[in-house]
Formats: sequence, C-alpha cells, structure tokens
Amino acid sequence: MIEMKWIYEIILIVYGFSLIGYFIDFIHNNRKANRIAFWLLTMVWLIQTIFFIYEVFVENNFPVATLVDSLLFYSWVLITFSLIINRLFPVRFIVFFMNVFGFFILLMYVSASATKRFPDEAIHFVHEILIMHITVAIISYGFFTIGFLFSIMYLVQYRLLKKKKGLKWLWRLGDLGALDSYSFKTISIGVPLLLIAIIMGVVWAYVSTTTFYWLDMKTIGSIVVLFVYIVYLVLRINGHEGKFLSTYNTAAFLILLINFFLFSSLSNFHF
Repeated sequence: MIEMKWIYEIILIVYGFSLIGYFIDFIHNNRKANRIAFWLLTMVWLIQTIFFIYEVFVENNFPVATLVDSLLFYSWVLITFSLIINRLFPVRFIVFFMNVFGFFILLMYVSASATKRFPDEAIHFVHEILIMHITVAIISYGFFTIGFLFSIMYLVQYRLLKKKKGLKWLWRLGDLGALDSYSFKTISIGVPLLLIAIIMGVVWAYVSTTTFYWLDMKTIGSIVVLFVYIVYLVLRINGHEGKFLSTYNTAAFLILLINFFLFSSLSNFHF
C-alpha cells in the first residue's frame, strides 16, 4: 500500500515539473511544453479532487473549517482556474504565476497538515522538504553553470573571430548563435528550479522549529541571484544577445558564486 506521504511527494514533484513546463512555454512560446505542463497539472488536479471528495463525502468535512484545511481548497481552486484559463484564454503570464502561488499554497497545506495526515512520518517529511530545497537549488546552480560555460565559450569565440586567431579551433567551440541559444535555454530551466527551491526553503523554515530570517544573508543572496537571472531572461526576450548578454551572464554567475560561498558562511541558519 502506498503511504500518504509518498502520494503528497508525488503530487509536489509532478506539480514542480508542470511549473517548469509552463515557464519554458512562457519564455520560449513552446506549445509542446505547454501541453505537457497542462496534462501534468491535470494529474495534480485529479488527485486533489479525489482528496476533496473524500473529505466531503467520507469524512463529512468541507475543508474550510480551519486555516490549514482551507489551504487545500484554495490550492484546488487556483489549479482549477489555471486549467480553465490555459484552455480558453492564451494568457500564459497569469497561468504561470497562478501556479507558482498554487504550488506555494499546496506545499504549505501538505507541510502544515503532515502531523494529521501521516503523524509517524511528519518530522521526516519536513526534513525531506529541506533536502529537496537544497537539492533543487544545487541543480539550478548546475544549469546556471552550464549557461555560464556557454557564455565563456561565446566570448572566447568572439575574441578569436575579432582577432582572426585560432581559426582551426573555432569548430570545437561551436557557432556563436548556437552558444548564445544554449545559454538562454539552460538559464530558462535554472530560473524556475531556483524559484521552486526558494519556495521550498521558505515553507520549510515556517513549518519547522528553525527561526527564519528574511534578512539572512543567504536568503537575500538567493533572491538577488534569482532576480539577476530573471533580468537576463527579460533582456534576452527584448532582443539583447551576443557579447553583451554573455558578459552579463558571466557577471551573474560571479554573483551566484558569492552567494554560494560567501553568503552561506555569513548565514544564521544555512551551512
């Protein structure tokens, strides 16, 4: 028999992949990513609907009696609206941000109700949120690192072409347009991953016994890193590319390194 904790973990993982799909569609106008994200979110909605029906007809409890219970209903409403909007209206901006908030609400509900839903595994589940927060953040850093390497290759390639030196090595570095595109794509994946990691970190801090500091250096640094890479995407969408954007991406990665190594050592509760 599948444990309740595993079901909630599967829901959150599927919801996370759906968020990434919606973000890729939002940035790249990718209809295939949109369709995958839609069906993943539909799976989440179906499972939530089953929970909702169970609460109403089996437990005789309409989930609005307490603040924690109302989070389940709130999340279900947001997912329902986002599915309807995605099907009827081509407004990808609102669909993505509705689901970001919906993911946050659902994660808050699962974390806050863990003691009630699976009391024997509640502490372990909260700890797993922390592990996932760290894991997803590091994976996002991995994508940012790949994007940085593509930008470095672009700048080296650009310099060689300008000086007409090392032409026999150019085919190993790759085409300038391709390098710029690869960097853009990897960062487009890294940004939603870092956003999900930050959401998990905030939720974990509030449901655990750890004192949470919004003014903690690592917390501020992570938000700054996210903002810096969002600016990169905005610049790219608005037509900036080439040497300027590769230089910007290199600077952004240096900020990421400062956050990872320096701000972690100055943090009150990060390693």
